[in-house]
Amino acid sequence: MIRNLKYGKIAVVVFITILIWVWADLKLDEELPVPNAAISVVNSDPKLWVSFDDASSVTLEEVVLKGPLRKINEISRKLDEGERLKIDFDAVKEKMNEPASYPLNLLPFLQKDKEIKRLGLKVESCKPEMLSVKVVGLVSRLLDVKCVDEDQNPIGEATVKPAQVEMLVPEDWEKSVAEVLLTPREIENARVWTIEETPYIRLAAGQTRQAPKAVEITMPPEPDRLSGYTIKAPTLSIALSPTLQGKYYVEVTNLTGVLLPIAIKATPEAERAYRLQPFPQMTLYILDNDKNTTEEQKREVVYNFPEESVRKGEIKINQQQQQPVIARFKLIPVSSAETSKGPPG
Repeated sequence: MIRNLKYGKIAVVVFITILIWVWADLKLDEELPVPNAAISVVNSDPKLWVSFDDASSVTLEEVVLKGPLRKINEISRKLDEGERLKIDFDAVKEKMNEPASYPLNLLPFLQKDKEIKRLGLKVESCKPEMLSVKVVGLVSRLLDVKCVDEDQNPIGEATVKPAQVEMLVPEDWEKSVAEVLLTPREIENARVWTIEETPYIRLAAGQTRQAPKAVEITMPPEPDRLSGYTIKAPTLSIALSPTLQGKYYVEVTNLTGVLLPIAIKATPEAERAYRLQPFPQMTLYILDNDKNTTEEQKREVVYNFPEESVRKGEIKINQQQQQPVIARFKLIPVSSAETSKGPPG
């Protein structure tokens, strides 16, 4: 009997202790206002275009979270490190899977979010309180494929196979074209071999839909608009980081070979810009770990072609006449005595 009484007292003490812990834990709950939380659309049904007034995501002014102090501090730390509270919106799960406009009451939507629950937090309030959800049905259409460059200019010389693709578009879609964006490098590649790219349509600003299959693109070889030129007296610079400057000097052991005339192909304007630029025509870059050996090392020089001319494909090494120059060099420590006199001339 005495033993049973002791067990009963222990159970009561344990129960009271648990109640105190729960009460204390609730008392320690804190609130955390979270700005710039993002709600993004998840496209679970490819036959629907779901948006917040034509936007694929929306930024909320504020979401107030509540939870244990430890959890709140953990989330606050992540926010301070640049992370952002992100919530997915699936219209199908929200029973908004028919074309229409729907009001979304944000608070109950956020309160049932699995990720917030997983974090051990609750949503107390939010701003705004309502959002408008737009659901548009998509239908299958056959669209012509058009290639464009980065400035949205049509590339008429591109050959596309197949010339048409079947895509899902809004029922009132007035355009009959799907686009393929080609970068300068892709245009250059398409002149040499067949490349594959995926057409797309623009539903709204920043929103695209891709075709289910890629198309093959080829382009005719570009007429050679570059002429051959020779830079007769090229200049060379040697680039060292502050870590090496004053501690080492560089001896280029084949300097005469490095400074041989440079054979290039360029437009007249690009050749003139390269020849007359105030910067050296070539640079030999020395890396910090080059100091780990006193043996002779090798590295290609970098040709300092004008960036704009390179981007437009207006200048390059004439590889039929020469390959990029390889400099041979040694990294030699500068003694204390030499430091005051500078590197040998």
